[in-house]
Amino acid sequence: MVLFVLERASRHSVAESWRRLTDWPRHADVVPLTRVTVRTPPPTREGTVFVARSGLGPLAFDDPMEVVSWRPPHDGGTGTCRLLKRGTFVTGWAEFEVHPVYGDGSTGSRVVWRENLSVHRLPGFTDRPLGWSARWMFGRAMDGLLTHE
Repeated sequence: MVLFVLERASRHSVAESWRRLTDWPRHADVVPLTRVTVRTPPPTREGTVFVARSGLGPLAFDDPMEVVSWRPPHDGGTGTCRLLKRGTFVTGWAEFEVHPVYGDGSTGSRVVWRENLSVHRLPGFTDRPLGWSARWMFGRAMDGLLTHE
């Protein structure tokens, strides 16, 4: 099991950073070899389910996730979201917070992403390399979501 925390500064408002992070299909644009399908009707709320399918051919796997806590930012305040990973191959949870840099939330934001993941059948000695690669991959994804149009 791997637990890590990532933090990024964004030039976008809290609302815009939130929108970019919670556009689930857009995650496929920044995670290589991945497609994201939302399985529940919009809008996103507690109970929303989406699946990230990653890999190629027989080496692909599904990573189904469910939104279990959904608190969008209001009036420039902090927004929080928590996801449970419901797969048989990858399990765990992810949560993120989008904080205002300034009191009104209109200029810049700070994103904190926490992830706890486990990969089925990987022995404990692989936790450290899994942690390094997960931090790199999720950091790259955060950077892409927060900077690319």
